[in-house]
Amino acid sequence: MKVVVLVGGVGGARFLQGVKAALGLPAIGPGESPHEITAVVNNGDDVWLHGLRVCPDLDTCMYTLGGGIDTERGWGQAGESWTVKEELAAYGAEPSWFGLGDKDIATHLVRSRMLRAGYPLSAVTEALCARWQPGVRLLPASDDRVETHVSVDDPETGERRAIHFQEWWVRHRAQLPAHAIVSVGAEEAKPGPGVAEAITNADIVLFAPSNPVVSVGTILAVPGIRAAITATEAPVIGLSPIIDGKPLRGMADACLTAIGVDSTAEAVARHYGSRKAGGVLDGWLIHTGDSALVEGVEVRAVPLLMSTVDATARMALDAFELGGVRVG
Repeated sequence: MKVVVLVGGVGGARFLQGVKAALGLPAIGPGESPHEITAVVNNGDDVWLHGLRVCPDLDTCMYTLGGGIDTERGWGQAGESWTVKEELAAYGAEPSWFGLGDKDIATHLVRSRMLRAGYPLSAVTEALCARWQPGVRLLPASDDRVETHVSVDDPETGERRAIHFQEWWVRHRAQLPAHAIVSVGAEEAKPGPGVAEAITNADIVLFAPSNPVVSVGTILAVPGIRAAITATEAPVIGLSPIIDGKPLRGMADACLTAIGVDSTAEAVARHYGSRKAGGVLDGWLIHTGDSALVEGVEVRAVPLLMSTVDATARMALDAFELGGVRVG
């Protein structure tokens, strides 16, 4: 079976562990299986910091599936040290609000060197994955520049300006009211190599319970990806990131507020829309106790807490069942 999953960072990485387990693969590292998992990963969070290209969602998926993630933080590498960060602070180098660990910097150094040598992000990601062996094909949504920016009122001057999503998310903890969230470059971008083909040839396409605005939403902002999803013969099943009116993790509610969508499972499903009516969903999994009614979308309530790999695998199996796809 060929499974395609649209994912963001921490939540997406953990969901991929569950998909692997549901298909008989270990949560960490590679394994033998007749099934193929392709993750289309948001790269709208990518940013240049201190001359290095940082790709948070790609790295979080790679580290998590390769067994190198810091499980307490959910991002960065385990056993990290912070000597370079401390030295940068001693120099007064900005930005000081985004911390790069010493081991993590090695990843960014390799990536930045390859990008400057002319390699596309997809090729760079493949090279990095050769070291981590995630057991999932990780594909950047696009090799083109797609960056999420947020329109805010500057807290010092009061003037409206656009800042990179990372500054809004990490520095300001999404506390500055967002007037707009824009995927810069998305309209002119093309899907990364293999992305459209994977979606076209999939047996099922899943939307992980990732941020629907700046993770899955940014992926869908690339026209060729949305077109491939609307055209594929595979069922498209989403899992709600909202449980009982709150994000499963992170600050997705602040992003939803910025685009005028309520923080409910039903509102997010309506935001995605039914494929029968020009949207992107055939089915929608919501958490037990929640409710949603979306014309043209089959809705089913199941437990959606990713408390363990086994619980997450059960979520993936429920998604397969809703899509009418059998494992085995």
